[in-house]
Amino acid sequence: MSKANAPQVAKLLREYAQRTALRGGNPYYRAKAYSRAADSLAALAEPLDRLVEEERLTEIPGVGEAIADIITKLHGTGTHPSLEKLRKELPDGVLEMLTVPGLRPEKVLRLYKDLGIASLADLEAAAKDDRIRKAKGLGAALQTKVLQNLAIAKGGEGRRHMHRAAALLEHAKAALERTRPQLRHVTVAGDFRRGCELVADLALVAEEPGPQKKPATLDSSDLKIYVADRKHFGAALLHATGSPEHLEQLRALAEKNGMRLEPDGLHKGRSVVAAKEADIYRALGLPSSSRNRAKDAAKSSGRRRGNCRSWSPTTTCTASCTVIPMPPTAAGEDGEGDAPARLPVFRGGRPLEVRPLRRRTFGRADRAAASGSQPA
Repeated sequence: MSKANAPQVAKLLREYAQRTALRGGNPYYRAKAYSRAADSLAALAEPLDRLVEEERLTEIPGVGEAIADIITKLHGTGTHPSLEKLRKELPDGVLEMLTVPGLRPEKVLRLYKDLGIASLADLEAAAKDDRIRKAKGLGAALQTKVLQNLAIAKGGEGRRHMHRAAALLEHAKAALERTRPQLRHVTVAGDFRRGCELVADLALVAEEPGPQKKPATLDSSDLKIYVADRKHFGAALLHATGSPEHLEQLRALAEKNGMRLEPDGLHKGRSVVAAKEADIYRALGLPSSSRNRAKDAAKSSGRRRGNCRSWSPTTTCTASCTVIPMPPTAAGEDGEGDAPARLPVFRGGRPLEVRPLRRRTFGRADRAAASGSQPA
């Protein structure tokens, strides 16, 4: 039997967390600890097999001895006795309702037991039929909240708040630099680099010294690692950061100007005319400064799609259409220098410092969950 990989174990551990939260009388802190450990597993920068074999699971943020034992069992067998026991108590569809913002486990359990609601589809139908408002202990306020937040639940699966993503990316960056010391200029990309408040894709770009070669992508659970040589680093950073819509706009603009945009840079005929991020924008006739690039992209996408608020230096992107690059490194925006020691996160226009994840757990309650008693 093949062993479960990091994404599979993270999914199982997240299910474990959800079922634990829905079990009456179970401490909520335990489910929260499992969920945080699952997030950390999803952003691993090195193989889970190696961590298990070398007994280094407790190096993962949020993982203590007890959770390490659970992960080992999930990795080896694809299940856990306690998880199998929990699965007999509630159908899978009930877990879907936990994705609705503001719908706490006790309310989800009440909806299932009192109204027989066992999925998001059932929940939407019950809310539209006015059944939740009439139920004792639920009421009109909950029904209104459900109707308002169902769309978020359907479209926000797998997304993390930018503060949580910042901590996961910082840990992944440090782990990658430790396990693959030959990589240089490891830089954060993806949704986080664009300033999105909800981050779906966790991405890093790194430079690998050696013979020139086209950029390659390494998939590590939910984390994507783009590796390129020095010549193609800037182009890899552009493709790892830009949303599909933005990259499509750049390709169309390149084609209009007799060029083509590819993962290794901007081509004209057989020649690469630009390989750095700033040079590509400049060759396409776009402003070369980070601020103007982001502003123009936001305005253009906002007019076309109507899903971006106006960009300014004191706002961030809530959609997936704007490119807001990270601050330049010491020696240039294309990674030719040391990366910032902290990943900047902005709230109300003011930068906040995001501290690294703790080595083990996240608080007194979570420490007890990660190193205390085994799961029920």
